[in-house]
Amino acid sequence: MTTAEARDQLYLIAGLGNPGPGYAGNRHNAGFMVVDLLASRVGGKFKSHKARADVVEGRLGVGGPRVVLAKPKTFMNLSGGPVKALRDFYKIEPAHIIVVHDELDVDYGTLRLKLGGGDNGHNGLRSITSALGTKDYYRVRFGVGRPPGRQDPADFVLKDFSSVEKKELDYNVDRTADAAEDLIRRGLVDAQNIYHAA
Repeated sequence: MTTAEARDQLYLIAGLGNPGPGYAGNRHNAGFMVVDLLASRVGGKFKSHKARADVVEGRLGVGGPRVVLAKPKTFMNLSGGPVKALRDFYKIEPAHIIVVHDELDVDYGTLRLKLGGGDNGHNGLRSITSALGTKDYYRVRFGVGRPPGRQDPADFVLKDFSSVEKKELDYNVDRTADAAEDLIRRGLVDAQNIYHAA
């Protein structure tokens, strides 16, 4: 594929989270935070789409790849419906879908990129895999780590980041947004070499 062809490909970057101000700072909303930052980079404002999602269309940088940035307006467990509807509306192949989400099994401050695989107990991913009928889409995994002691993981992800975590949050969101961009620009292996090495 030539560089020009790559620029004309359309990618869907879906950030996962729960809608509403009460959830905005939760660990479970890391995907929303990353996509919000990407929207500011693109210079767009989210608009309501009939697919039950808020979307921004634009390019990553001058002459960069075309993207649709999306935040499903359903709750996390039902993310698949909006992602499938956007895939169908924009006619995007699963290989051009990137889902940004929180990940319990990755330490806070660490991110991981992968193609396909299981949902690892993440209900948003389970919903998307079921709706798309395939596991073969990209995931950008924002590490939130495991809860301390015996705290229920479901409660843990619905709490805001701790005061200590917040000191690094902007940096981690920024780095995860960079990783999503590099996944498109450089491909999976090169992006993994950059972000998994750190």
